[in-house]
Amino acid sequence: MEQSRAQFTLSQWLNWVEQMHPSEIDLGLDRIRQVYQRLAVDFGSTQLVTVAGTNGKGSTISYLSEILQAAGYRTGCYTSPHFLRYNERVRIGREEATDEQLCEAFRAIDAVREDVSLTYFEWGTLVALWLLARAELDVALLEVGLGGRLDAINIVDPHIAVVTSIGLDHVDWLGDDIEGIAAEKAGIFRTGRPAVCGADPAPAAIAATAERLGARLYQKGAQFSVQSADDGWQWQGLNPAGETVVYRQLPYPQLPFQNAATALQVLSLLPLAVDEAAIHQGLRSASMTGRMQQVALPEGRCILDVAHNPQAAELLAERLADHAGRVRIVLGMLGDKDAASVMQALQPLAAGWYLATLEGARGCRAERLAEQLAGPAGCFDGVLEALSAARAELQPDECLLVAGSFYTVSAALDALKMEK
Repeated sequence: MEQSRAQFTLSQWLNWVEQMHPSEIDLGLDRIRQVYQRLAVDFGSTQLVTVAGTNGKGSTISYLSEILQAAGYRTGCYTSPHFLRYNERVRIGREEATDEQLCEAFRAIDAVREDVSLTYFEWGTLVALWLLARAELDVALLEVGLGGRLDAINIVDPHIAVVTSIGLDHVDWLGDDIEGIAAEKAGIFRTGRPAVCGADPAPAAIAATAERLGARLYQKGAQFSVQSADDGWQWQGLNPAGETVVYRQLPYPQLPFQNAATALQVLSLLPLAVDEAAIHQGLRSASMTGRMQQVALPEGRCILDVAHNPQAAELLAERLADHAGRVRIVLGMLGDKDAASVMQALQPLAAGWYLATLEGARGCRAERLAEQLAGPAGCFDGVLEALSAARAELQPDECLLVAGSFYTVSAALDALKMEK
């Protein structure tokens, strides 16, 4: 390794690895597996849980992490992308990885990779795995970035594999067929090990792939289920012995409780004792940046949610309809997303649209978004301009919503943080 890289700061490492591979996305495991084997990463007795899905990955991981920590276990998480700091992607307990830890991991990978070219995401995955393995965890929770079968995280053999939901997203890479996308996501399943699916109904490819791979499938609506009630909600599922487990009068969480149901099935399959008090505490405390995140502004209430596909937008609209009233919507999206369907889902709530151009190769211009919207909208050069215009017109009985992409919410959070 060049002497200059040995002294890199975190921002220098990130800039360097971003330029190292000719494409941002390059699905396949051969390159990363070579480097992973050279690193000789050893997770020891750590339970590994991989989580794939169109939506719900982050909230499922948040539930698992909070409940396990409430029960006294040491957990670590790898998620992406980040909002304000790259460090957010790797957490031990509730602490983000430090710059020093991340730089040490980058140096370790660079020392063994030789001439193997890695994408930005592959570098980040190896960094996370190297750090989490050294943390001597009880459970490591690993989010799949794109698809499943060919995603970088699939170099790990999980003790439990999870698919949260299936929808049309990343169609340029995964195709526009639900069954095909489901098969790709189910590619994280492993022979003889539990596979949990929270999609209900689930595409037939989930069960077919589990059977082909010899995984033990636990599906929502079959092996586990939920029932809503005024005094809380009830969950019923199975433990590894096939015995029924029931939790009653569970508190409604901040995040979608359907994903909490998936998390509870995972917990029931882990070889760890978790009492109901820890489950209640974890459900109450689970939260995520950019998921129904509420911010109090001088002009009124603001909600930030990264909803960037039709499935997520429909869920967001359903939740907003219950308590938000009319909404002024700041929306910025990537060009490979189904913007028309996202806007259609949110349209019944809209008091006004403020469309923002996102920069970069994948960013979508505001004018292109406006072409797909049935009705008037303001077009702005960036998120900050759109946010400012929406705030200026926000009425006392209205809510401001920022949505459409991690990039949109990140820019808004950064602007609101600077104000403080």
